[in-house]
Amino acid sequence: MTKSQAANIKPITDHGANVLYQHGTLALLVPGLLEGTTTIGELLTHGDTGIGTGEGLDGELIILDGVAYKVGSSGMAERVPSDFTMPFANVHRAAFQYQCSRADIGLEDLNKRIVEANGRANTFFSVIVHGTFSFMKTRAVIKQQAPYPTLVEVADRQATFLRHDVKGTMLGYFSPVMFHGAAVAGFHEHFLSDDRTFGGHVLDAVLDRGDIYSQVFDTLVQHLPVDDPEYRNHDFSQDPIAAAISRAEGDVKN
Repeated sequence: MTKSQAANIKPITDHGANVLYQHGTLALLVPGLLEGTTTIGELLTHGDTGIGTGEGLDGELIILDGVAYKVGSSGMAERVPSDFTMPFANVHRAAFQYQCSRADIGLEDLNKRIVEANGRANTFFSVIVHGTFSFMKTRAVIKQQAPYPTLVEVADRQATFLRHDVKGTMLGYFSPVMFHGAAVAGFHEHFLSDDRTFGGHVLDAVLDRGDIYSQVFDTLVQHLPVDDPEYRNHDFSQDPIAAAISRAEGDVKN
């Protein structure tokens, strides 16, 4: 285990690497506004690294090195075309800085230590953890068809997957509590194996050994689907936004 270098990590303005671009909000998924309102092609003009979900919650997306992969209800990863549409996604231009190495640590403890080392509970930042995971539990929501159900209803229609001793990359975004609704407060993490066959939204994990890299943002660009009439006219005041997001993004127990 190495001493964390997080205190030395600052926003990098070169090539706009200090900017986190977000299309849509998690709040709009709560009532079932799941129409795709941007494309992978458009999203990649704002960055080369990110996560998101497809129209109708069609798969868990992870973008690495400018290539977008989707993990659907089979648990298998596949590349997606540039015209693939999404209601929600985060993306940025990668400029990660080495933070530390960790071994034999669970996801909750790992994330807690990352935040403590960064000292940035009120700052957006991204984290990449690359290494071997002795345990990885992911999920993918089963694609929905219009008329779309609510996010809470969809949370009960997810497929979960388990892998042991899998090598790969866990990409996550940390969002401050004050932004819960626009994003999920805390970490939102997706995984992709090195062989590009397995992944999904991370529910739980144990890192056997790996390296952690962080990237801090001082600017959030929030892009809203203003051309979507359902979004423009929806009354969000009646939606249980915080509770629904917390349930949907966590490890749902039936």
